[in-house]
Amino acid sequence: MLALVVGAITFGVLYVNGQASSPMSISQPQLYTVEKGSNGYKVVRELRARELIDSPELATKLWLKFFAANTHVKSGTYRLTPGLSLREVFGILSRGEEHYFAVSLVEGLTLKEWLVTLKAKTELINDVSLDQVEETINITSSVNEEKAPMLWLNEASSAEGLFLADTYFFTANTAASSILKRAHKAMLDYVETQWQQRQEDLPLNSPYDALILASIIEKETAVSAERTKIAGVFVNRLRKNMRLQTDPTVIYGIGDTYDGNITRKHLRTPTPYNTYTIKGLPPTPIAMAGKDAIWAALNPMETDALYFVARGDGSHEFSSSLAAHNAAVRKYQLNRK
Repeated sequence: MLALVVGAITFGVLYVNGQASSPMSISQPQLYTVEKGSNGYKVVRELRARELIDSPELATKLWLKFFAANTHVKSGTYRLTPGLSLREVFGILSRGEEHYFAVSLVEGLTLKEWLVTLKAKTELINDVSLDQVEETINITSSVNEEKAPMLWLNEASSAEGLFLADTYFFTANTAASSILKRAHKAMLDYVETQWQQRQEDLPLNSPYDALILASIIEKETAVSAERTKIAGVFVNRLRKNMRLQTDPTVIYGIGDTYDGNITRKHLRTPTPYNTYTIKGLPPTPIAMAGKDAIWAALNPMETDALYFVARGDGSHEFSSSLAAHNAAVRKYQLNRK
């Protein structure tokens, strides 16, 4: 009799553990959110309601009560994938291995456009607006108090360009402002390092100047191989005290009234950003820059080129004389029109 009882118990233990170790009915990856205050039993009820658990309810309850290593679950959003067993799912939930979402803050876009991107990410808490970004920067610029104060930040009259373009990963219900804080700190760390390693005798007075130039490079080309050469052109013009004459700065200065068509009147109308009418760099960056553009601004290619014009395929024709440049304009711009 005793042998029968022992055998039955052994069978029951093996059965219950076997059910918990068998793959659940997850046919495709899906997200599952554990709310605050949830426990193991609530999780099982919810998974069963979603028809992800097909083992008998009694077997599941017995496993939870007597055999589960940890029935404590951490709130958050998790990714459940095919092949996971109930035992593995509880391991993930008890360790708090939340799913990471991604947001790509793209180089060449403005802060205003970035905020639209962040707002569209429904997994983020939308807690920041354009007029709140200055406060976000003030908080994060002193993250590392052991670092010497970055006095060049005092040159910044706006938040434009003070964040590093990159892809940032986050868990559900992360504040959008925290993404911006990370992007700002990443920019500070990167530009400070690159500034210390920059080419000698650049016509740039501070890391902020480098960010301004990097933002113009970012807007002028998406061809990575051209960035250092375009940087070389602008550095040549700055050294010769020539106006930069770059359309993206003019467009930025026009602001929200720009309709996609840049005219001669635009080029002749003075604004702080119209590099056809002012000498030197504009007062602030005109977009967000990525690492490659910042590096190019601080490591420009040696070139005798002073001009470039778009070929129409994304690349540019470079010229070292005005006559050659005008010929390139006729070839690639006027004839095309």
